[in-house]
This record gives sequence, structure tokens and C-alpha cells, in this order.
Amino acid sequence: MTLGSSGGATAGSSGAGGSAAGRSVRARKSESREAARRGDADEAWRRLGMRRLRQAARRDLDCLRNSFGEVQRFFARTPCTSLDRMLFAVGDGQNTAVVSVVWVRFPRRDDVRRFRSVMDVHGSGDVRPLGSGLLGMAEIRFTGRHYHPHPNGDTITIAETERLGGTVDDEVLGALAEVASFLPRP
Repeated sequence: MTLGSSGGATAGSSGAGGSAAGRSVRARKSESREAARRGDADEAWRRLGMRRLRQAARRDLDCLRNSFGEVQRFFARTPCTSLDRMLFAVGDGQNTAVVSVVWVRFPRRDDVRRFRSVMDVHGSGDVRPLGSGLLGMAEIRFTGRHYHPHPNGDTITIAETERLGGTVDDEVLGALAEVASFLPRP
């Protein structure tokens, strides 16, 4: 079931390829993370020099079906209680990135810790991010290179980013993933 799709955008400064207005990505990331915690994704992206181009969301209950590899084997032994996924396309007018955010809820906090120990191993599998086709964009393969988990009680948020077009640098992609992991569950 699709929860939402939007083509909204906010004003933003350029700078995905480097630091915007002379401020470091690290400084902008801190402010952006606070906006994300408040649930203001558009402000979070703006602080990183980007704006939301599109977004899509889905809610599922079947983590097993929406995962692969060791992660899927973990879900076979430890089912989740809910799964929410969002996908954002963000850009600065010349550069575009895709941000996947996945919220997985478990029956117990300890399940989150055990899940993270599997998820943090590169190549161990993944919860399938939503496809960028939902945004009307070319499909993209998430590599896990720009990945950030954020456990919070019985839920873990997993954010991943990839460059879609232009020259979004690795530092910005990492900052986008970290900031996105602080977005509250929809």
C-alpha cells in the first residue's frame, strides 16, 4: 500500500558537490539532524544544501518477504512486528541523490541489538529499499556504502543513500544517510 508520493520541494542552496556557503558538511549535518528529529525532512535536506524532489512510502508487515541474505534468515527466526519504508529523491539543481529509510520494529529491544549485529556486516543482506521506479526515476542499486543505522528502543531505523545524478560527494551522501536515520517513523 502506498502511503504517499509528492513532488514538493523547498528552496535550498547548492553545494551537494562540496560545502555550501563555506560551511562544512559536519556543521550542517548537526543542524540537519536536529530538523530530522523534529520530523522536518525538508528542513533537514535544506540544511545539507538539498531539497526534496519526490518521495514515496510503503507500510508492510512482512520483513521476511522484503529482505534477503543473512538478514532474511534472521527474520525467519525473529519476526518483526512492523516495517515502514520511505524513499526520497533530493537534489540541488545539478546533483541528485536517493535516500532510503527503513523502520523495523521488533517485539523486544534485545531483538534490535541482535538484528543490528547482522545488518552491520557488509554483504550480509538487507531489508529491500523501495525502488526508485516508485519516484518515476531510473532504478538504482543500493550498495550499503553510505549506510547509517539508528536504534531507538524496539525499533531500528536504517538509512542508505546513493548518487543518482551529478557529483554528490561521499561526505554529503554519508551525511544524508546519517540525518535520514533520525527521521521519526511515519
